Amino acid sequence: MVRVPLTISERERGERLGLALRTARGARSIVEVATQAGISPETLRKIERGRIPTPAFFTVVAVADVLGLSVDDLLSGLASGDAAEMATLGR
Repeated sequence: MVRVPLTISERERGERLGLALRTARGARSIVEVATQAGISPETLRKIERGRIPTPAFFTVVAVADVLGLSVDDLLSGLASGDAAEMATLGR
């Protein structure tokens, strides 16, 4: 299966999401947050670095919940793109 290359806006969106989650995590370890969210530390590391620019919606919800963020607050913080672009976050 050939993977379609990411657009520049998809890469930038992934980087913004990663930065927002990394900032919210603060001094907490990746292992602690990932374990509480039910994902692997490597998955969280890749999301935070923008290497998974379109993580599954429920993964984002789980991490945001552990970090005490509402999904609405998280999305509003990423809103440098337009609303239609942000609606594709979980795709």
